[in-house]
Amino acid sequence: MNIFEELKARGLVFQTTDEKALVKALTEGQVSYYTGYDPTADSLHLGHLVAILTSRRLQLAGHKPYALVGGATGLVGDPSFKDAERSLQTKETVIKWSDKIKNQLSNFLDFENGANKAELVNNYDWFSQISFIDFLRDVGKYFTVNYMMSKDSVKKRIETGISYTEFAYQIMQGYDFYELNTKHNVTLQIGGSDQWGNMTAGTELLRRKADKIGHVMTVPLITDSTGKKFGKSEGNAIWLDADKTSPYEMYQFWLNVMDEDAVRFLKIFTFLSLDKIAEIEAQFDTARHERLAQKTLAREVVTLVHGEEAYKQALNITEQLFAGNIKNLSAKELKQGLSNVPNYHVQTNDNLNIIDILVTAGISSSKRQAREDVQNGAIYINGERIQDLDYTLSETDKIDNQLTVVRRGKKKYAVLLFGNH
Repeated sequence: MNIFEELKARGLVFQTTDEKALVKALTEGQVSYYTGYDPTADSLHLGHLVAILTSRRLQLAGHKPYALVGGATGLVGDPSFKDAERSLQTKETVIKWSDKIKNQLSNFLDFENGANKAELVNNYDWFSQISFIDFLRDVGKYFTVNYMMSKDSVKKRIETGISYTEFAYQIMQGYDFYELNTKHNVTLQIGGSDQWGNMTAGTELLRRKADKIGHVMTVPLITDSTGKKFGKSEGNAIWLDADKTSPYEMYQFWLNVMDEDAVRFLKIFTFLSLDKIAEIEAQFDTARHERLAQKTLAREVVTLVHGEEAYKQALNITEQLFAGNIKNLSAKELKQGLSNVPNYHVQTNDNLNIIDILVTAGISSSKRQAREDVQNGAIYINGERIQDLDYTLSETDKIDNQLTVVRRGKKKYAVLLFGNH
């Protein structure tokens, strides 16, 4: 199986400009290719990971990747399938975000070794050197307004209004391809399927301005079996930055994917062989309740993104919380594992009697309810049941001198925070 056949078998090829010609190029020698990432936030997210890992697969097959950070295009904003214009960011913000994205990409591509080592480029380096007049004369003249308006990404915005700034975005992305082809002989661009219009602007410019053929391959925008998208604009982003989405949260995300999606995601997001995935699928189908596919997916992706230690920590947090062994975890681990539960910052004048603190922290609705909860054995402090109505929290209840975990019933958690934590 050649690399293109493998990408297809994994569900990673959505569309190509000329499949036969692309397969020929990929099988006859080394192809230089690029994927662009606009700094629209201070981190990439799972939606980007599909293109990043596809780029890595091609590098492992001997081809040479160029990772383009859109320092210039990030200042303009891509209109593709957005209902409204993006907020323009300052140059300082875009530069800061670009640097963070560069660092994240270096976790996935090999920038150090071999004739096909990855290269980082920033389109601000060439756009900042071009005058507006030169750009119009040397690039703009190759694009008709009719051609630009025929793109689906633009069509959808014509009725509601699109600024000239965003309208010109596709020409900028097209010029990126031309520039990388001229300087580095890049002949293939990879991106999400929503980028098709912008990407083919590049092949059009190469053909018209340089009489050269470029290839485009899009990867699918990943959705779950209900059609829900992974993108950050959907409000459910899983970020690659551990400070924005902890390894534990990422682990839980993969652990909770639906059965119908788990095997498909193993093909897309992991480097397990297709044969190995077929073995996992057969075992998974005989005992879906054991969630083998989800556990494997969570292990592989968290290890890939954050490293083995982070995976082990996420697994440990999961197991200890499930068993109710709160005291086996550090305050740092508990903050990861309980990041979505209500917090209450304990004040110096708060009464720390169990009844009072349950009401003050909003865990029980009234003192009467709090007394009933304690007497009925529904209240746990750091995993231990408390049934003494006179129990008062002390220093020994503070984990790492920072927090106390209160549980009411089987699943309702709250975290009491002390001091500046």
